[in-house]
Amino acid sequence: MNILILGSGGREHALAWKVRQSPDCKELYIAPGNAGTAREGKNLPHLNPMNFKEVLHTIQSLDIDMVIIGPEAPLVDGLVDYLELHATKELILVGPNKSAARLEGSKDYSKEFMYQNHIPTAKYQSFSLTELDAAISYLKTLTPPFVLKADGLAAGKGVIISPDLDTAIQELKQMLSGKFGKASSKVVIEEFLEGIEFSVFILTDGKGHYVLLPEAKDYKRIGEGDKGPNTGGMGAVSPVNFVDNTTMQLVKQSIIEPTIKGLIDRGIHYQGFLFFGLIHHNGNPKVIEYNCRLGDPETEVVLPRLQSDLVALFNDMHAGTLGKKPILYHSEIATTVMLVSEGYPGPYPKGKPIEIPNSDELFFHAGTLLSNEEEILTNGGRVIACTAMGSSLKEALTNSYSMVKRVRFDGKTYRSDIGQDLM
Repeated sequence: MNILILGSGGREHALAWKVRQSPDCKELYIAPGNAGTAREGKNLPHLNPMNFKEVLHTIQSLDIDMVIIGPEAPLVDGLVDYLELHATKELILVGPNKSAARLEGSKDYSKEFMYQNHIPTAKYQSFSLTELDAAISYLKTLTPPFVLKADGLAAGKGVIISPDLDTAIQELKQMLSGKFGKASSKVVIEEFLEGIEFSVFILTDGKGHYVLLPEAKDYKRIGEGDKGPNTGGMGAVSPVNFVDNTTMQLVKQSIIEPTIKGLIDRGIHYQGFLFFGLIHHNGNPKVIEYNCRLGDPETEVVLPRLQSDLVALFNDMHAGTLGKKPILYHSEIATTVMLVSEGYPGPYPKGKPIEIPNSDELFFHAGTLLSNEEEILTNGGRVIACTAMGSSLKEALTNSYSMVKRVRFDGKTYRSDIGQDLM
């Protein structure tokens, strides 16, 4: 079959790498793609996933059979609904419709959904600018640090953790006044949960069936020791040693299954990946957030551990038969270290030449492009994910950091402590 992947990041390169391995994949296209995805299939660099008409035209002109939607913005804006309405043939669409994607598109909606379905999460309230005084009063009822979340999409950067009340009030005022644009016109204020975070992913078919993918832990802060502002992710590890069978049973029973039932009860057809951002709090998992797609950089460690054919899983999802076949994982540990541009997550330069070893190692491109002279250049804040496997966490990390040292570009920045808290 002809397959189209929408997106341009490390997640989409990992998806392309995994999809290309399937015997069911005839032609693979990535839009707009990057310098790494160009090695897996054909890039469509001028196709914007947010231009729904052009996406549809491309699907029809290339006789696409399956569309895998990587980033959240097209899902939240209703690309799946548009394609279902206008496509001239039945497509396999990997991603939820607009109604289902509200789980990520609105933090306020997702918290209300969790409360209604008795899914464990932090207590919260939501406020707009006209409710500033009430928001400040609510902050005063909480114990520091204070968690402020932009209600809408903010490219992974819309969460602020403030150490004291004065700082939290200032951040709150800035957010409600447009710090994250429309995304923070409403702000969710949450209690702070102490614990260690991890990520769980499922693929679900909208009929109550799902398969569980390998869990992971990502590292969001820019600085060593989890200091500094949030980024889109500086590295990841899969599996994680503090998530055992007992924990996963709790996750399934108290979080995954009530979420799927809650969607069905609301008449919402959720088909695609569902990401659970969790925290291990006092021995119990609680939900921090939902994402309506695979996480990044977790995808760069989850997919290398997935032994099963990913395209076959998508076919089962479309047929409503997920879970009838066992899903297989590699037992090795996977780690990834993200190389980022100097200045990220603030302003950063682009167009820096990159030297990457010509090997079979897993260098997943995130923010790169090919120049007219076929030179690889930086084109984003997060540039390259260096993924490696090992029989132990130490071996996997040693392999990842060996890869890090052999990638060269001006201003290369990375964290040297990925996975150290799990050693």
